[in-house]
Amino acid sequence: MTQITYHLAEIRNRVAHAALRSGRDASAVTIVAVSKAQSVAKIAAAHSAGQRDFGESYVQEALPKIAPLQGTDAVWHFIGHLQGNKTRVVAERFHWAHTVDREKIAARLNDQRPHFAPPLNVLIQVNQALETQKAGVAPSE
Repeated sequence: MTQITYHLAEIRNRVAHAALRSGRDASAVTIVAVSKAQSVAKIAAAHSAGQRDFGESYVQEALPKIAPLQGTDAVWHFIGHLQGNKTRVVAERFHWAHTVDREKIAARLNDQRPHFAPPLNVLIQVNQALETQKAGVAPSE
């Protein structure tokens, strides 16, 4: 058993126990492994150990990691602040965009998603407290 396999088993066990305590089904919980600053070899090892969802916060760092796992069932999540000049790459290469904080970004992702690709999964960032120093749409939007 590798360290990655061991750690993944530990994390899955903790998630299963937390789900049980909260009355949830553990299979409804997705573990996203934040793979930024990790090598392609470690990501491939995690994939071989059963990890499917990987999160990256820098487009330029993610692309060399996505390519070697192309054609597998790896699911890529963009979890960083999304700038307008990066939307095309996210729309083309990722399955999820977690930090959509403006309508303009959502429209660009939609327009730039390849026609043959399934819809991009998008999570809208909401600035619940309406703090000016934080990003996100107002709850009323």
